[in-house]
Amino acid sequence: MSQQTYLNGLMQFINDSPTPFHAVTSMTSQLKVAGYNQLDMANVWRLQAGGRYFITRNDSTIVAFQLPQAGALQRLHMVGAHTDSPCLKIKPNPEINNNGYHQLGVEVYGGALLHPWFDRDLSLAGKVVGRNNSGQIVSHYLDFKRPVACIPSLAIHLDRDANKAHSVNPQTDLPVLLGQALGDDFSFRDLLAQELKANGHEVEQVIDYEMNLYDAQPPALIGLNNEFLAAARLDNLLSCYMGLTAMIESNPTQGVLLICNDHEEVGSQSAEGAQGNFLMSVLQRIYPTAEQLHQVLTASTFISVDNAHGVHPNFADKHDKQHGPKLNQGPVIKVNANQRYATNAVTSAMIKELARQIELPIQTFVVRSDMGCGSTIGPITAAQLGVRTLDLGVPTFAMHSIRELAGSADAQITHKLLKQFFETEMIIPH
Repeated sequence: MSQQTYLNGLMQFINDSPTPFHAVTSMTSQLKVAGYNQLDMANVWRLQAGGRYFITRNDSTIVAFQLPQAGALQRLHMVGAHTDSPCLKIKPNPEINNNGYHQLGVEVYGGALLHPWFDRDLSLAGKVVGRNNSGQIVSHYLDFKRPVACIPSLAIHLDRDANKAHSVNPQTDLPVLLGQALGDDFSFRDLLAQELKANGHEVEQVIDYEMNLYDAQPPALIGLNNEFLAAARLDNLLSCYMGLTAMIESNPTQGVLLICNDHEEVGSQSAEGAQGNFLMSVLQRIYPTAEQLHQVLTASTFISVDNAHGVHPNFADKHDKQHGPKLNQGPVIKVNANQRYATNAVTSAMIKELARQIELPIQTFVVRSDMGCGSTIGPITAAQLGVRTLDLGVPTFAMHSIRELAGSADAQITHKLLKQFFETEMIIPH
């Protein structure tokens, strides 16, 4: 597959996935085409050697796996990512009528860079729960797929210090402009009901929703030679797509598994998050006895794939000079002495060996010793499962902005590395 073809698929996936609900729906569709069968926790599982399966929770977290072939080593090569991204979520009672303008109140989800949200063409997407014409409670995914809102900046003439120091108050500065002269009885729930009906859904009344704003500008390749990929939600839909395509295209003999969790950006402490029991409960269903499960986990390896900080040419002093990853120079092994990343010498050596085998570049990131460090689902999953773990990611600029930037070559390079991981029966020393 050419790099351009791979990037086209990635950009379409991002465009189709404005929320974790939509991302999981997109992944589910591709897994079904690839021969994966959907499971339900409430049902009896009849699993077969070499079988391909997937299961979801809350429609926002997904686990997909292929069991080992008969007679193969009983272990799992696992990759993890997350479906959520920092964004602005619509409040339960969001309607604001101010000076003849209709606005919506929002909450900030995750550690978002807030300034880039101003003066963007924004759309709405999420999950809506309502009552249909028969009185039944139903839920639907909704994507307006067009710009319907914005957050205008205050003109510099009225804020002469805007380019010096300007903090953003989420309560007063971020209510989003939705329209004008919509009427005193304007209801956001009624708007959702109308949009659902326009999309062919029978909804008499909207009871509740989980809706968020997103940038309506589609992904694009930029740079004089298309060196860069600019898109919303690269953190971490990029990793979801690389893990998904690597699993679908691989031909393993040992077991392989992909998990894409929700709620990583807010700490992972939920039923769908990495601190929840979803992955462990799936593994317990696959390996019903405690002895068998612990034997498999002891032989298994987990790679947490989440974006890394590329060295920014305007802010190179924010990096350790010996560990400044560059875009388009391959994925990054993420290391932290305080276990904010789960990489150790064994897992780092493993991924370097895999990269050497297929002649792929690889880099290393360590945060400056005088700066704090973010984290991933890697340490959480390592602690939950007791499995050897590596943190890996594609170098990125503007992480947690409404629009992020990555190297256009790095996605397919990392895809190839993950595919090699899924297919290689490596014996790892303890």
